[in-house]
Amino acid sequence: MQDLIIGIDLGTTNSEVAIVENGQPRVIAIDGDPILPSVVGLSSDEKLLVGKPARNQYVLAPERTVKSVKRQMGLDLKIPLGAQQFRPQEVSAMILRRLKEAAEKDLGQPVHKAVITVPAYFNDSQRQATREAGQLAGLEVVRILNEPTAAALTYRPNPDTNEKFLVYDLGGGTFDVSIVQAEGGVFEVLSSHGDTQLGGDDFDELLLNHIADEFQELYQIDLRVNLTTKARLLRAVENAKKTLSDHAFARIEEEFIAEKDGVPLHLTKELERSTFEQLIDPLLRRTMDCLQKALDDAKINASDLKQVVLVGGSTRSPVISRLLEARLGQPAHREVHPDLCVAMGAAIQAAIIAGSDVGAVLVDITPHSVGIKSLEVPDSFSRQFNEYKFAPIVPRNTPLPTSRSEIFCTVSDNQAKVDIDIFQGESGDVRRNHRVGKFLIEGLARVPAGNQLVVQMELTLDGTLKVTAREKATGLMKNIVIDNAMARFAVEEKDAAQSRLDRMWAESEWTEGDDEPIDPAKLADLLGSEPGAYDDDEEDDDDDEGYEKFPVPEPEEDAAAPRFQFPVDAGATTGQREAVQARALLEKAERVGAKANSEDRAELGRLTAKVKAALDERRWPDLQSTSNALADVLFYLEDA
Repeated sequence: MQDLIIGIDLGTTNSEVAIVENGQPRVIAIDGDPILPSVVGLSSDEKLLVGKPARNQYVLAPERTVKSVKRQMGLDLKIPLGAQQFRPQEVSAMILRRLKEAAEKDLGQPVHKAVITVPAYFNDSQRQATREAGQLAGLEVVRILNEPTAAALTYRPNPDTNEKFLVYDLGGGTFDVSIVQAEGGVFEVLSSHGDTQLGGDDFDELLLNHIADEFQELYQIDLRVNLTTKARLLRAVENAKKTLSDHAFARIEEEFIAEKDGVPLHLTKELERSTFEQLIDPLLRRTMDCLQKALDDAKINASDLKQVVLVGGSTRSPVISRLLEARLGQPAHREVHPDLCVAMGAAIQAAIIAGSDVGAVLVDITPHSVGIKSLEVPDSFSRQFNEYKFAPIVPRNTPLPTSRSEIFCTVSDNQAKVDIDIFQGESGDVRRNHRVGKFLIEGLARVPAGNQLVVQMELTLDGTLKVTAREKATGLMKNIVIDNAMARFAVEEKDAAQSRLDRMWAESEWTEGDDEPIDPAKLADLLGSEPGAYDDDEEDDDDDEGYEKFPVPEPEEDAAAPRFQFPVDAGATTGQREAVQARALLEKAERVGAKANSEDRAELGRLTAKVKAALDERRWPDLQSTSNALADVLFYLEDA
């Protein structure tokens, strides 16, 4: 019986899990959606939230919600989540465990093994942190697979010809570009390049700062200071970015975003796609630089490419397709869903490892050069030693698995020990590269300088590194012991993290579809009544009645509404709570409607249309009555 191995795309913004059935990859749905938001949170009563429930509470409680944890993988830090703190591995483990349980429910059997994808340009610490996250989630990570490599496996080139294609992978937090050669069912990665700190999150940040700077110029209020306000603005610009993928304009509207001199301020902004494209142009140019380096490393020209493949949700922006076509001379393809193809490729690789015949063989590469720190002896023109010389042993883009060695010599007479300091990177100065580990070989022969040591490096298919140092004359040998506590758990800490995760999971009584109810009054308080949140005079207001405490002046007949402000009318404070409640009901209706029968779904559609119309037109009395009707139907459907 073959092992059951799932494929997981652990993404910055979204994550997916897939399996191969009958020779074809299938993405497993979670609550009816193949995409799980990579967001983790704690509810007000300390229950664990993963996915949509956590994303939904982000605006309410950003201090109890974590997004984009993938960018922290491999770093020595703890992430605050409410009153607790977690390692990045622990937060990622919560996402992985949610995916694991969804797969088990769908497949009807336990799942213990997985292939997990990472950006091709992830270093050793980031890969090991990902592996640890899988272990905490109860998964044996049988392979760490590069994301563009996984995406390449989902495409089916002509098996009788030698074809080279480029995979351009721009996700929420990372960017990779790979050149892949396919022939006779064998996929060989020729080169990879990328940036682990470039993605859609950076697009959002640029757009948020653009809007916030203009608002600050008008009102002298910085919307980024208050966490809840910033979270609202971030959600708004994320939605605008998505809209601009299909439309030339996007409208950003956030009511009661701030307050000044006792008057509520509202944000409304029409954003042109061209403005957004100008903002992100420097970042896109960086991706083009990476693309050129990948072509150079593969020693091919753009004309040698058979196809250009787009991967990652951020590639939906039309400007990316235009840039690629202008640079490579051919249109880019996205026949496979850009958000799902990495998970599908991971499932294909999982099936290959499990022994299934899926007609594909993968030859991957190492994206970074790996070597050691050495002492560069001065030449006749220089008298200074360079003690930070990087000596590569395994060059980048070397096919995996591989084993390579180089000879190094001692520099002192009777030298009894040598530090083997291992780095990844492309700089000739180790201080600009990433340290992988370090170990000491002692007991060397007491001989004059020039004693030879053979340093051998072995890289496996999933990037696991083994380093051996051997004294050539005596055979004295020592293997690497990774000393990288910065990114990796000590045994005791790992056990404690595992116990804490198990306890939180059990206490949360996790069930699919769980969500934290949104209290309209609480949201109103969060958005409007925090003392000193928006007042320039920092006066402390103690009453907790939300925006209803602020006097609302009658609008002047000839006053032009500021660019960022809705016309304020006397009914605005009355409608604020109704608007918040209506939006919460609409979100709830979307979830309930996905599970309702066709007749009930039609009724929900009719009522939600009325609620949306009243909300858009700010008809507060109608909004209250239609919301009540929608609430009654939702109560009936939930109780049925």
